[in-house]
Amino acid sequence: MSQFSKQELLELQKSLNIRKKKLESQIQELGREDPFLDPDHVTDNAAIDTDVREQIGHDTIQATVDSLKREFEKVEGALKRTFDGTYGLCTNCGKPIDKERLNLLPSAEHCIKCHGQIFTKTL
Repeated sequence: MSQFSKQELLELQKSLNIRKKKLESQIQELGREDPFLDPDHVTDNAAIDTDVREQIGHDTIQATVDSLKREFEKVEGALKRTFDGTYGLCTNCGKPIDKERLNLLPSAEHCIKCHGQIFTKTL
C-alpha cells in the first residue's frame, strides 16, 4: 500500500511534470548556446584563443546538458513510479523511502541506507 494519498500523488505528478518541462526547456536553451552549433563555426578561421574558448564553451554546455538529461531521466522515472504504485519505495530494497527525503528530492530512487551503500561502492 502506498504511503501517499491519491491527492498527494496528483500534486506530486503535477510538480514532477513542471520540473520535467523546466529541464526540457533548459536543455533546449543550452543547445542553442553551443558555439559548435553556430553555422559560421565550421568556416571560421578564428584565432587559436577563439577556438579554445569555443571548445571550453562547448564542453561546459555539453557537461551541463548531460547532467540535466540525467536529472530528466530521474524525474521521468519518479513520474512513472507514481503511476505504477511504486513511488516512494526504494528501487533497491523495496522499503519505503522517508517522506522527508522525498520532499527534498522527489526523484529519489533509494532509501538513505541503500543510497549510502550504492554511493560507497562507486567510490
